[in-house]
Amino acid sequence: MVLVRQEIGDVLRDFRLQKAMTLRQVAGRASVALGYLSEVERGQKEASSEILASVADALDTPISVIMREVGERLAIIEGVTTVPDTLPDELVAEFDADLVIR
Repeated sequence: MVLVRQEIGDVLRDFRLQKAMTLRQVAGRASVALGYLSEVERGQKEASSEILASVADALDTPISVIMREVGERLAIIEGVTTVPDTLPDELVAEFDADLVIR
């Protein structure tokens, strides 16, 4: 069974480490107890939307970016093929060429 809280915790930890921030720094900036944030990162506690928003703000990262990453990781685990955010250059060029001809 896929645990969403585990993926959320993993993503939060990855973003924190990418920003070279300690757990203490993020907890302080987010006004969240250090122990609680640690449990969230380890997937042991469910984070409310308010906590997630505070942590995202502390990481200076939009919550949508965090949740998109969670969604992409869950899709990989579930074996779901995701739809790309952008179109391949070849397809765009073909479409543009088609418009010029008309």
